[in-house]
Amino acid sequence: MDNRRIGFFDSGIGGLTSIPYLMKDYPDEHVIFFGDTARTPYGSKSARVIRRFTLEIGEFMERSGVKMMVAACNTISATSLDVLREKYPDIPVTGVIEPVCDVVAGSCGTDDHIGIIATRATVSTGAYVNAIKARRPDMEHIFQTACPAFVPLIEEGIIDNNIMHDTVRYYLDDFIRENSVDTLVLGCTHYQLIRKVIEEIYPGIRTISSSEEVVKEIGTILEEKDMLAGDNDEENVFYASDLSENFINMISMLLGSEQDDLNIRFKNLDM
Repeated sequence: MDNRRIGFFDSGIGGLTSIPYLMKDYPDEHVIFFGDTARTPYGSKSARVIRRFTLEIGEFMERSGVKMMVAACNTISATSLDVLREKYPDIPVTGVIEPVCDVVAGSCGTDDHIGIIATRATVSTGAYVNAIKARRPDMEHIFQTACPAFVPLIEEGIIDNNIMHDTVRYYLDDFIRENSVDTLVLGCTHYQLIRKVIEEIYPGIRTISSSEEVVKEIGTILEEKDMLAGDNDEENVFYASDLSENFINMISMLLGSEQDDLNIRFKNLDM
């Protein structure tokens, strides 16, 4: 038994979308979450800068005594997991890309056409394509495209309205049609917040969310290392580098409850 908290972090609010899955499947676990809302989005930044930001967050998580680090951000997962694992060899570190690729490789066939949507930084690394092909060399129909406007709109709370609907169609209409996409990987945890919009516009397409799949990986690691929490009174603490009203409102929306009911504290953290 290990009642220390799990450290989640993201470039902004996207990683928050994993927390409801964790609370549902592992109700005894508690989190320290950090959203780098003052410096988001990461997807348009260089890999060098993203790694520097990631190491700064890793230092904070280590000082906070977390039992595990979860990069609930595809951009960080694609560019910076190696530097975190090298610096913190005694703390389990996981990202969101590998769990999704396990699902794709295990559930899709050679006739499926896989579409990956993500930030520019994630797409440029080819992380998803490489990881899927490493598992399934026989899968030939894998396509990817960057959707850089999604994250800024989502961070502003522009989620289910005409602006977002038009933006989704702008990025995906031609991409899906030209590549006959039947399975769409939401390669950014922010995109979970517009999953319903995407599924309404393209009802025949299966979506796979990195926000959901990473929680299954977390559970596997905690079980293998005998680190699952027992009944405890730990708090869930949510930090942001810019503790905005939108950040707090997003947590309330995602968790479906008032913060007092969930034993939550909010803190601002300058990076």
